[in-house]
Amino acid sequence: MKWLTLISFIFLLSSARSRNLQRTARDADHKSPIAHRFNDLKEETFKAVAMITFAQYLQRCSYDGLSKLVKDVVDLAQKCVANEDAPECSKSLPSIFLDEICQVDKLRDSYGDMADCCGKADPERNQCFLSFKVHQPDFIAPYQRPAADVICNEYKDSRVQLLGNFVYTVARRNPFLHAPAILGLASEYEKALKSCCPESDIGACLDAKVQQISVIKEKAKKIGVKQKHDCRILEKYGERTFQARKLARLSQKYPKASFAELIKMVHDVTDVYHECCDGDMVECMDDWSELVTSLCSKQDAFSSKIKPCCELPIVERTKCIIKADFDDKPDNLPSLVEKYIQDKEVCKSYEPNHDAFLSEFVYEYSRRHPEFSTELIMRITKGYETLLEKCCKTDNPAECYGNAVEELNKHVKETEDVVKTNCELFNSHGEADFLKGILVRYTKKMPQVSTDTLLEIGKKMTAVGKECCSLPEEKRMSCSEHYLSIIIEDMCKRQEKTPINDQVSQCCNELYSYRRPCFTAMGVDTKYVPPPFDPMMFNFDEKMCSAPEAEREAGQLKLLTNLIKRKPQMTEEQLKTIAGGFTAMMEKCCKQSDVDTCLGEE
Repeated sequence: MKWLTLISFIFLLSSARSRNLQRTARDADHKSPIAHRFNDLKEETFKAVAMITFAQYLQRCSYDGLSKLVKDVVDLAQKCVANEDAPECSKSLPSIFLDEICQVDKLRDSYGDMADCCGKADPERNQCFLSFKVHQPDFIAPYQRPAADVICNEYKDSRVQLLGNFVYTVARRNPFLHAPAILGLASEYEKALKSCCPESDIGACLDAKVQQISVIKEKAKKIGVKQKHDCRILEKYGERTFQARKLARLSQKYPKASFAELIKMVHDVTDVYHECCDGDMVECMDDWSELVTSLCSKQDAFSSKIKPCCELPIVERTKCIIKADFDDKPDNLPSLVEKYIQDKEVCKSYEPNHDAFLSEFVYEYSRRHPEFSTELIMRITKGYETLLEKCCKTDNPAECYGNAVEELNKHVKETEDVVKTNCELFNSHGEADFLKGILVRYTKKMPQVSTDTLLEIGKKMTAVGKECCSLPEEKRMSCSEHYLSIIIEDMCKRQEKTPINDQVSQCCNELYSYRRPCFTAMGVDTKYVPPPFDPMMFNFDEKMCSAPEAEREAGQLKLLTNLIKRKPQMTEEQLKTIAGGFTAMMEKCCKQSDVDTCLGEE
């Protein structure tokens, strides 16, 4: 059994596997990948997922225009189901979809340089197309809901077209949202129509349901951001980091599951993510459904909390399982100290296969600590690995790693302190003061960043405080570090194109799990030289009194940011004095008949 586990680890954790080899191996039993997937998904789901795929690549195209492309692909699928040896039936699904896109008339007129992708060979062609996807595009007008009776008549007469339009609408606005999530939304939408259309006051019923759907759409955006982040980790940091995160999270969620079952699931999730992240939504949908079905077939081995989810239709299961609570920890789990620290032969277990040993450590540690973030667990694991790398080369390894608990607890204390301090600040001072505090800290760390971008980052971090600090204490760390990691990754992506400063570069080059502590510990940028004074940065006028409250607050925050950019070394006391003076000036001048003259004098 140990040898089997070892072999599974070598297979699982090797990051040298080729994506194309995986696809070839998986489709070896099927002459035609498109016929295989069409048979699995059935026509209606296949059509919906084909529409999602095209809408996410061709975000500017109309529903009718994309419907023609979907018809072409469905026609090919049906031809291949009838005869798998027919021409083009052996092609991979990504090639079929991209060939269809490259035959679009006047592609360059609508999409410019994206048309150049068609000149590349696969898989580079697909990577090129993915780079042109626009997250939450501003060129798409906000959705306008038709009149209630119109929707219900259309649902009764043309159900498939109505739901197809819904899927199209969501997919083109969220090009990184995976197909299972979009079909889950469509299912929620159809439920609302089914319950409201027989009602006497359809409009009132739909208003209530649409309120709920708008909440679901916001959640869809959040899911899209998380999935995009997961894809970024897989692309930038590779399978080893991606799988370590997934193993930690799944071990926390399913602490009663066996190590072997979780390893297999991590392997399967990684394969499905490769497909989803490559924009291959047909295979993404089919293999994700297969993974969820497999999980539900063994639910007793995983968790009692997913039973209600497994009774739902397939498109609703995924969201339910993701949202399901962590299972209860098994009783009487033994302490890990004896096995991983007090055992004098730890190096004999570690040295033959580092990854296998450390993966089991991640599993055992995570299932005992559902309250920790996956990022903290990864830091603890890396700290333990670094200690063993050093100690196993010494004459007395056991003595060397004997103080591991104290060393690893430093990571725990740092993270707990950051969460506690920030949540106390948020809960005692409120949202507005918390945002000001973030702006002060981060403007000092990276004064080179534009005022608008600093404000955007500050608002995102404040939203993390609002969401996470209201949770029970045992859920705060996981929530806050996860969202902060997404914000930091976004900053680091911008840093690649437009370097900010040496401090930010250093933190962005850290290991994935170490970047948040690096940003937290970052001090004032002492190398920064403020630009020549620009009076327009401190433009006081009557609008500061008369503008809507939200606009006034944004203006004051920009002034605060610009002030710190002038003097990043400013102490908190100096800042309080200036802020007090500013408040007094505004209170005085906003009461005057000639506000501009008063502000000028003050």
